[in-house]
Amino acid sequence: MPVDESDPNPKTPYQYPNPPDALPEIVVNNAIPTDERLWVPQAENVWFRPLCLNASQGYWMNLLRVRKSGVLSRHRHPQAVHGFVLKGRWRYLEHDWEATEGSYVFEPPGETHTLYVPEDVEEMITYFQVNGVMYYTDPWGKGMGYEDVFTKIDMCRKHFEAVGLGADYTKQFIR
Repeated sequence: MPVDESDPNPKTPYQYPNPPDALPEIVVNNAIPTDERLWVPQAENVWFRPLCLNASQGYWMNLLRVRKSGVLSRHRHPQAVHGFVLKGRWRYLEHDWEATEGSYVFEPPGETHTLYVPEDVEEMITYFQVNGVMYYTDPWGKGMGYEDVFTKIDMCRKHFEAVGLGADYTKQFIR
């Protein structure tokens, strides 16, 4: 990292404004919340915690929490997905690897897989960045539905309104 020797104090913050059209940063303190209202229900015993809902670029970042064992979903990704396991473990039925606590997973575009949480896992939490859509399929690839950043935003608005935080609570995550 270059050092500017003309600056007498390296801790001097940047002195100019950011570009006027730059979006504000998102800082989510306590990303794994203790307030259950912050977990948006997705299916029975499955929730997500929104962190960034990027409507301008079509991706979302969230924590996925599962409190059951078994098959969660079969889906295809037309764009890359990144995951980092924070708690518990899971695997895809189509592969022989298992994502354990501390594992990073890269899912390439075109990948179709079936998420499975083993029976002895009480709780799984994984941080995911999903680009584009999750296209749900049957075992032979027939479309069964989809999720994208806009369906995620709608789910958040409805949930946060229902639990008393208000639909506008969602705005802090949207860019």
